[in-house]
Amino acid sequence: MGRAFVYVILGGGVAAGYAALEFVKRGVSQGELCIISEEPVAPYERPALSKGFLLPEAPARLPAFHTCVGANGERLTPKWYKEHGIELVLGTRVKSADVKRKTLLTVAGETISYKILIIATGARALKLEEFGVSGSDAENVCYLRDLADANRLVNVMQSCTGGNAVVIGGGYIGMECAASLVINKINVTMVFPEAHCMGRLFTSKIANFYEDYYRSKGVNFIKGTVLSSFDFDSNGKVTAVNLRDGSKLSTDMVVVGIGIRPNTGLFEGQLTLEKGGIKVNGRLQSSNSSVYAIGDVAAFPVKLFGETRRLEHVDSARKSARHVVATIVEPEKTGEFDYLPFFYSRVFSLSWQFYGDNVGDVVYYGDMSGGAFGAYWVSKGQLVGSFLEGGTKEEYEAIAKATKLKPEVEDLSELERQGLGFAVAVSQKPTASSSPVDVGATPGLLLEKPLYAWHAAAGVIFAASIAAIAYSYGRRRRRW
Repeated sequence: MGRAFVYVILGGGVAAGYAALEFVKRGVSQGELCIISEEPVAPYERPALSKGFLLPEAPARLPAFHTCVGANGERLTPKWYKEHGIELVLGTRVKSADVKRKTLLTVAGETISYKILIIATGARALKLEEFGVSGSDAENVCYLRDLADANRLVNVMQSCTGGNAVVIGGGYIGMECAASLVINKINVTMVFPEAHCMGRLFTSKIANFYEDYYRSKGVNFIKGTVLSSFDFDSNGKVTAVNLRDGSKLSTDMVVVGIGIRPNTGLFEGQLTLEKGGIKVNGRLQSSNSSVYAIGDVAAFPVKLFGETRRLEHVDSARKSARHVVATIVEPEKTGEFDYLPFFYSRVFSLSWQFYGDNVGDVVYYGDMSGGAFGAYWVSKGQLVGSFLEGGTKEEYEAIAKATKLKPEVEDLSELERQGLGFAVAVSQKPTASSSPVDVGATPGLLLEKPLYAWHAAAGVIFAASIAAIAYSYGRRRRRW
């Protein structure tokens, strides 16, 4: 028993939805495309789970944040897939893959064959047990990777209002969940082994700004140590968190955000792996010519820096999805994937964007005491990275374009003096070979009223560009 398709997308996350829309735009025929997903729902905008979904008022709920509303695109509901003849095979796990025979075998015993396979399996959340700590199955220990996790987290939060939460991890999930917990009137302590939050991206100076802001909201930080064990009550609920430094934290709930691991298991020994993911070329094609990979699972060449990287962010998932379809459908008209690394987040009334690479000398500018501020990274005499907190749409576009152009920087002190003006000036210079930089949408939700006046001013300009997205995520009123 089996089915055959021209194109199969394995994985039903953000990348799958964006690829489906691109296939339709390029004229895919009815019955040619199939999406296989372990989740029981059609692809959705995963960033909503750590932002709008966790709000205590007017929370985001499906179908409001199905792809591709995160980039001001069409909302792809199950009805949309049916109307376009795309087969959604949901709630289905593939237990084995044979890339030579071009077949996938589901746990139900069905064989699905393809001519071209797009791997969009993403990644899974790392569990505490992988670090020697048991307790992930406790009813008040939460992770956040998919819709089921988010629903569980909301239920636990609602039972803990006024109580205490311990957040394990200081990265994206930890920071965004901590903000949501505070807004849900829960006392938060964050625990992580690094010297500061967002250790993979932020410098200590940038991190200090955000940590101070979180402290002003009541968040406590315990850094330089890790979880060693839990205390449980007679019902198996966690009542305390024990840290390696000897500290004990009483708690009503725990949120764990300690990283992810790409889902490559089906293809180990069949495809070339690198950087923890599936290695692809500039066309996003794997070591098997009929197999492509996109999103978190793909390790692809970043032309701007001349090396292969695997990037864990929704922007990369969206853009690699669009590009892989163009590569497959119109290979002669499509060049290699030329991606500018982009990361962003929005928590409380704060909003930042980062482009490029965080290597080399760092130059700071702006008002880090409460106004808009930013940083540049300069390596080998060139601008390679840019960060901005509290910018306008135009300012974010300027730092993106400047980073893409990699202008020469001869004097770091002069760069500091010019500040944001440097990126603006560079971005406005006409260049014969430059192409538009797709800044991308930032589907994070503002979570509360801004504390600083400059945010209100920036918001007037920025609001128009994100209003549609915020509305799509289920917001009924703005909080600028």
